[in-house]
Amino acid sequence: MCGTLYGASTMFENPPRTILDEARATLALAAPLVASNLLQMAVFALDVVFVARLGPAQLAAASLTVSVFSLLIWSLTGLVGAASPLIAAELGRRSHAVREVRRSVRMAAWAGIAAALGAMAICTMIGPILALTGQGPRVIALAVPFMRVLMWAAVPTVLGSLLRGTVATLGRPGVGLAITVLALLTNGLGNWLFVFGHGGMPALGLQGSALSSVITSSLTLAAFMLVIRFDRRLHRYRLLGRWWRIDWVRLRDVLRIGVPITTTILAEAGLFNGAAFLMGRIGEVPLAAHTLALQFAAITFQVPFGIAQAATIRVGRAYGAGDRHGVTLAGHVALMTGIGFMSLAAALLLFAPRTIIVLYVDPALPENAALVALTVRYMSVAAAFQLFDGAQTVAASLLRGLQDTRVPMAIALFGYWVPGMGTAVLLGLYTPLAGVGVWLGLLAGLVVVAGLLIWRWHLRVELGLVADAPQADGHLPEAAVPGLFAAH
Repeated sequence: MCGTLYGASTMFENPPRTILDEARATLALAAPLVASNLLQMAVFALDVVFVARLGPAQLAAASLTVSVFSLLIWSLTGLVGAASPLIAAELGRRSHAVREVRRSVRMAAWAGIAAALGAMAICTMIGPILALTGQGPRVIALAVPFMRVLMWAAVPTVLGSLLRGTVATLGRPGVGLAITVLALLTNGLGNWLFVFGHGGMPALGLQGSALSSVITSSLTLAAFMLVIRFDRRLHRYRLLGRWWRIDWVRLRDVLRIGVPITTTILAEAGLFNGAAFLMGRIGEVPLAAHTLALQFAAITFQVPFGIAQAATIRVGRAYGAGDRHGVTLAGHVALMTGIGFMSLAAALLLFAPRTIIVLYVDPALPENAALVALTVRYMSVAAAFQLFDGAQTVAASLLRGLQDTRVPMAIALFGYWVPGMGTAVLLGLYTPLAGVGVWLGLLAGLVVVAGLLIWRWHLRVELGLVADAPQADGHLPEAAVPGLFAAH
């Protein structure tokens, strides 16, 4: 399979030495990752399109169930995502590190499967979980059988995420894009067949949508495995070989890096999910406006998120090679690119919010007046929100490239839940700011987390974060030379 389809096979050769060279390499890697992320959102959106036609009760049950399932699976993608910085560092040290790459993938798969089985156990408790949040018996009755089917997508989804990150790190980022297109088509066809019983299939309703998700995730995993088997560049790593052999040292590495990433994801997701519940207490219209404003933010976030994924790989390879200049160059380019794009998104939110709102509701209708007014107010806060959201996701990924995840986890737990949620609760529930106060809480959390992560990245040498990286020429890294770059 040709490199022009799946990503330039030379994107990691001849390390860039200028900002322009690095920008080209980063964008070549990030572009298919961004496109894949956006298409993945479309895969989930298809489920909503079909389920919404079944009725409001079915849509509510599916939305709540998917929110629980997605939170679990999204956090586990952080666990298996530990393979990317490990692989990148190994390839930076030695371009033909076949055995080391295979060990990282194998142990990340072991950890991912075990964690996904644990997630499935939690999924079986969806009834009590929804009851604790005050959901009605009708919604719970629909959600339980829906989750009983959907939970079987956990293992293939987690493993698919692992392989998506792996092939991108190995220089084939377009593989994920091509397979996500396949997933989009498969999920659309599956919903059409099983939700309403077209093509001679049984009409399974809500469970049909869940079955479509299971089939889609399973075929996605199978597609990755086929590409890995038959692509010559990927096949030489024998990623699927000797899967039964355990490597305790590499498993500890995966858990050391991956568990903090999972915790960080849960901390951030908890803030945003908590904000939705706060909005629900304030009122239905504020909650609807909050949802609309976040829709645009979720879409634009996929761009810096893709850049961040590329940044982990770029920084990781330079870190493994002991290339201090390469680490700095990759970090600066990723931060400038991510924040630069989000500046454009922020400008659109600030100066043309109704252009976005019209995609969802008709601002001219009198019954939408209150909804539109609140959405515009939230978007004015989201303009600043965008900048810091892009900055924090890129900065966190740069540190992951240096295999630094525990302190960033602590930063996320503190930033999102103390100034973030604390401000949201205080201003949202106890001041006239109401919904705007909740958004100011989101902004406060992102400002603190972004600021502390960028500060840590800026002090990476003084903090010894790159001190362990072996130099390509075998010399000690600069931070290990006393008196020159030692932390004070």
